[in-house]
This record gives sequence, C-alpha cells and structure tokens, in this order.
Amino acid sequence: MTNSQENYNHVSVLIVGGGPAGLSAAIALKGTNKDIDVVVLEKGNAIGSHNLSGAVIEARPLKQLLDEFKPEWEKLPGADAVFSRQVDKDDVSFLYGGKNCQDMTLLIKTAKKLKLAFGDMDNHGNHIVSISELTRFLGTVATSLGVEIHTGFGVREVVYDKEKKAVTGVYLVDQGLDKEGNRQPNFTSGEQITADIVILAEGPCGLATEDLVEKAGMVRASNQLYSVGVKNIIKVSDDKYQSFGDNRVAHTLGFPLWGPVSGPAIFGGGFAYSNGKNQIALGIIAAADWKYCNFNPQRALEDLKQHSFISQYIDKGEVIEAGVKIIPEGGYYAIPRLKGLYGESTIGCGNAIIVGDSAGFVNMRKIKGLHNAIESGMIAGKSAAHCLEKPNKTAEVYTEQIDESAVMTEMMQAKDFRAIVAKFGQAVGMPLTLVSKYLPTFQIEKDYQAMTGEKFQYEVDRAFDKAAFAAMTSTEHREEQPSHLKILDHNICNDQCADSFERACITFCPAGVYEEIENETVAANPSNCLHCKTCHIKCPFDNIRWVVPEGAGGPRYKQM
Repeated sequence: MTNSQENYNHVSVLIVGGGPAGLSAAIALKGTNKDIDVVVLEKGNAIGSHNLSGAVIEARPLKQLLDEFKPEWEKLPGADAVFSRQVDKDDVSFLYGGKNCQDMTLLIKTAKKLKLAFGDMDNHGNHIVSISELTRFLGTVATSLGVEIHTGFGVREVVYDKEKKAVTGVYLVDQGLDKEGNRQPNFTSGEQITADIVILAEGPCGLATEDLVEKAGMVRASNQLYSVGVKNIIKVSDDKYQSFGDNRVAHTLGFPLWGPVSGPAIFGGGFAYSNGKNQIALGIIAAADWKYCNFNPQRALEDLKQHSFISQYIDKGEVIEAGVKIIPEGGYYAIPRLKGLYGESTIGCGNAIIVGDSAGFVNMRKIKGLHNAIESGMIAGKSAAHCLEKPNKTAEVYTEQIDESAVMTEMMQAKDFRAIVAKFGQAVGMPLTLVSKYLPTFQIEKDYQAMTGEKFQYEVDRAFDKAAFAAMTSTEHREEQPSHLKILDHNICNDQCADSFERACITFCPAGVYEEIENETVAANPSNCLHCKTCHIKCPFDNIRWVVPEGAGGPRYKQM
C-alpha cells in the first residue's frame, strides 16, 4: 500500500469497498493511467462475498467499462458468465391471496411504448447475472491491470482534515480484542492509511460514507429511504426449471406485501429469475418504512413461496444459498451533497467522492442500481485519474461529470417516485407518480419513524428457522471479538419498545441476532450477523448502531 519507500501506508488513490462501483473505479483509474498506485480495501473475506442483488443488469455501462479499459476481457477466467443469460421472457404479475394472479405484462409493455413511468420495469434485452460472480470477475480485471486488492480490511472511519477541508485517509478496525474490548496477544491496532484521493464505494448505509457526511457537513435534501431484499437460490428439478424457462425474469406485486382494498400496506414485491443449472433466484423486496411491529421480510419470502404462481416452479426444490441486503431508494434528493458558497454542490468533499449505492444511485422506477453503480465508478475513476496533481478538485470534477451523465438523467426522471409512494401509499401514490413533475417535493420521515404497534397478518402459518437461514449464507465472525451491534440504551428497549413494539428487532432481524434474555433485549448472536444493517435503519427508537466488525467477517456469498 505504498507509492514511496518512505511511507508504506500511503497510496495515491484509496477505494473503500470492493463491489461493482469500487472495482469499476479501480479499473478506470488503472486503465487511464497505469502508473497510478490504486488500492481497494474490502471488508469481506473475498471479493464478491458481501455482494447480493437480484440481479438484472443493463449491459451498456459494463460493456463500455470492459471494452474501453480491458479490450481482451473476454479471454479472462469468468468472462463467459458475464453476458451469458439475456432476458427473452419478461413478465409482471399481480398476486391475490394465495392462489390467484393477474398478468400485467401487456400493461407494462404498453406503458413503455407510451414512455410512462411503469414502462421502466420492462427488462427485455437486459442480462441476468450473479452479482457475486460479476464482482469476482471485475476483481480479476482490476488485478490484471495492476490494482492492489486487500480483502478482510474493515474501515471504521475517515480521517478528516478540517483546515484543508479534505480527507487525509482512513482508520482500519482494530484486530484481536476480546468480547470485553481487552487486548489479546494477537492484538493489532487499526492502522491509518493515507491517500491523495479517497473513493467511498461501501454500498448502502456505508459507515465511512456517513462519517464523511457528518464531518464535512454534507446534507441530503430528503431522507434516504431503504428497502430490505431477501433472496434464495433454489435448486429445482429439470421439469420445474424447463417449466419456468431459461432467460426469464418474473416480477410480482401484491401478495404478501400489499392488498389494494384490504390487507397489508407495504411497498415492494417479489422476483424470480432463471439462474442456470436448474436454479431459480427467488426474492422479495419490502420497503423499510413498514409500520407493522411484527413484520419480517424474510418470513414474507416464505409466504411468497406458498403462492401457487411461485410454488408451481419451486415445489420440492432445495434452497442452496440465502442472503439479505438493504437497498437505498430515496432517489435524487437523498444523494448527499456538500453545498458551496455560490450554490454549487459536490457529491463528496474535496479529494473524497462517493459512488454507487453509497451515494444512493438506485432508480426505483426500474428497480435497478447495478448499472448506475458501474457507471458512477467509471466516472469516478476517470475523474480521479485527471486530478492527481490537484486532488482537492476531485469532487468538483466528478460531480460535474456525474451530473451530466446517464446516471443523473435517470435519477432526475425518478426523483420523486419513492417519496410520492411513501407519502400517499401505493393505491394513490403509484398513479400520482405519472404526474410527479407537477407535484412538489415531499419531506418523508425516516424509515424507523414509520413503526407502529399495528400487527402484520401473515397469510401462511408456517414455521421458519432463522438459524437455518443464517447457515445458508455461510456467515462467519471470530466469536471472541467485541459485538459490533450496539444497543445504545437498554432502558428504551425494556421500558418503551417492549410495550409499544414488542421488541421489533427480535422479529425483523433475519439472522436471529437479537433475543430477549431475562426481560432484556440483547444482541445475543452477533456472529450470525449478515451485515444487512436492517437493525441500524429500522429500530423504532433509533437505538441500535451497527459498527464495522473485524475484517473478513460476515456472509460468504458464492452466487448471490
């Protein structure tokens, strides 16, 4: 991690996060100037192990990245899987109850022809990918260009020089503490890594990103909102897979999250994508502003599996991998910016910039952000490469480029989509999104503020084992380290949350981390944590903090 023999902890460009955005930035940097020393820090034990998405990708930014900076990319290991599965069947269904459904595909395609918002859900011609596999391939491309990738390194905070209004580097997480925080014989203090330019690409609710936002005084015009996505990879029989079809993308609305007349009222839906090898990727996405204190999106996926539209394809199938991730969906006005003296603003501060899901570049009309992550990373890499002589210009140059790109065009087109639905609900809000340009910008409460004591009535009474789910993620943490899940005030849990919301974190945590022990809410199983940060964003009293554990901990996804 050096660009001189005198300072072994200094690098020209430091990228925090080894996902698609961070690796795209690294590839563009090295492709633009092979002499730049570029280091990527990834907290997972391997590239791809913390990456989860549906995923259906618009190919243009990825093809541009690879063709421009690695023309012979198709000869590299793993390249054959990148664009191997193009969508040729794309359907959307509205599910009623447990058996009935209404095909909405024609409506979506008609909306696309009329250039209406709902038409953005059409996926014909896009590609189905495993984001874990794609990220590993991008890692191969990056290292072939000379990028240094270091896995198992968690970043706890940015080092911010207030006088220069710049980020001088980052601090890594301490290693080798016991549960009480005492130093063990193998203790290693978290090093400070300094850099001329820092690119934050941690994914949604990145803690180093939020640290920069706070220290630099960046602001969001509107609160960031999130959804929680839960996904299974299900191995099915030959007949079931052939019945579902290869190269198929199916999305569902309605059951079990929402009913137009009566029933639950949660924004979101389900998806089922052909994954090859007799595998179907099945998932559900639920907006984190749900109001039900007993709601668990993981359990909702189990309900979705019981609907006849889904069960016909997965009956007697075997779940071979599982995972959870949050999705930033607040839109254009939730992008953090640093305001200048003359009205200008930057997505970052001086020599530090924010890309991908860390910035919130998800288009909720398309239900996609992967292509924007890659394009924003590519723009960041090019911008950083041209600012090495004047690092403090990086955020300015990057923001100018991103604001003129397809990324921001999309974000502007869908700028109020999620806020309008949050404000008015789906029955009224979804139609109103068609005329969003005539409506004012609405201030929306944070996700945790939406919680009430109201109960979600599951349609399917079926036992569910969180421990078994966690096992399917292959998550691991060193057992003796301090808990990275901090309950700020146990009195709030015991005196307020227990009565008002029945200790909601115990229900919604997908890995069963939280338990009630002797009338107290406890993060009893931190080693099960999937790093989804649902507790961090959804505790109804904002009373839980997810902090970065020792590096290499967390899920170890292979196909997600």
